[in-house]
Amino acid sequence: MKVDRQRILDTALELLNEVGVDALSTRAIAQRLGVQQPALYWHFKNKRALLDAMNGEILARAHDARVPREDETWQDFLRRNGRGFREALLSYRDGARVHAGTEADPGDLEHVERQVAFLVAAGFTPGQAMQLFVAVGRYVVGCVLEEQASPIDGALEQRRLDAAAQAYPLLAEAVAYYRRSGHAGLFERGLELMIRGAEAELSV
Repeated sequence: MKVDRQRILDTALELLNEVGVDALSTRAIAQRLGVQQPALYWHFKNKRALLDAMNGEILARAHDARVPREDETWQDFLRRNGRGFREALLSYRDGARVHAGTEADPGDLEHVERQVAFLVAAGFTPGQAMQLFVAVGRYVVGCVLEEQASPIDGALEQRRLDAAAQAYPLLAEAVAYYRRSGHAGLFERGLELMIRGAEAELSV
């Protein structure tokens, strides 16, 4: 039985949510599809090519904030874009690990051009615009990597650390703030700091 590229991607993403990226294999995908493993290589020459395509599919399905709106500031676009990217990676198990190490798809370059042009219109050089997008993108991936790597049974270790921190008043207050913020709050704070830094650079 022949399988097309889209069916392979659908099955790969389904399995990703079930077993995670470490256990995902072309053999497991082929078994789920009921075909021989070489059938997959007509569409993807190796696992890396498959992961690249899976990343593209994740972003196409879940990241709807890649293009700036005419009525928003560059700051608001960066916030919306960063949040949308984070939500897309969180929408699949190990989404950040699937994304890490990938390159932009040539088919997405029109989006990237519009993003860069939007920041250039705000006063950034093309190089500054690209650096800012890369910095925010890598920040998002790092945050999601940490969030998705958080152990399910990590509460005990957290309680031990929090108890030990009580011996250090400033640290205890800082750790309490860290716990209250949660992953989303900490992400928002870091994103805002990056935007403020970009504002300061633009004003020089």
